[in-house]
Order: sequence, then C-alpha cells, then structure tokens
Amino acid sequence: QVRLVESGGGLVQAGGSLRLSCLASGSMFSINAVGWYRQAPGKLRELVAATTSGGSTMYADSVKGRFTISRDNAKNTVYLQMNSLKFEDTAVYYCHVGFYWGQGTQVTVSS
Repeated sequence: QVRLVESGGGLVQAGGSLRLSCLASGSMFSINAVGWYRQAPGKLRELVAATTSGGSTMYADSVKGRFTISRDNAKNTVYLQMNSLKFEDTAVYYCHVGFYWGQGTQVTVSS
C-alpha cells in the first residue's frame, strides 16, 4: 500500500510562486509514474503534470512553461514548482501514484 501526503499549498497573489510536495510511503514509489492533478470547484479533476520513474515529464498545455515537476526517489518525494500563478490555477491539487491518491492541498491564487 502507498500513502501520499501533499503539502505546500496556500494563498498567493497572481504572478507568485508555490512549491508543492508529495511525500510517499511504500517501496513501490521509485518505480512508478507520479502525477499531479487538480480539481477546481464545479470542474472535473484534470492532470496537470506527470513524471515517469525514468524522469520523463509531461504537462498540460495550460501550465507548460510555468510549472515544473521533479522527483527525488531517495526521499520518496515528488515536487511541483508553480511559477507565474494565475487565478485559474486555483484548485485542490492531488498527488497520484498507481491506485492511490493523496488528500489534496488547496492552492488559492488571488487576482
């Protein structure tokens, strides 16, 4: 079983930055792809960024050039660096590995 704990969310002004962290328990973390998703009120959960065990990355078009996903397998942690935040980035951000989800961390961007 894998337990995921997100942190780093908060309130930030438009144009600001935040770094989210996802700390995973369990030995399977390093061999799995990890994704960051987000869900805004009234909207479906969407994939924001993902990284494979080999370090390949992908991003949603809406965050390309602003967000960076990275992982530290030795620390069982995946990060999401979010720069140039926009009001529309406001959402609960979730970490996902295999069948497992974290509890989410709220990101609120004020315009």
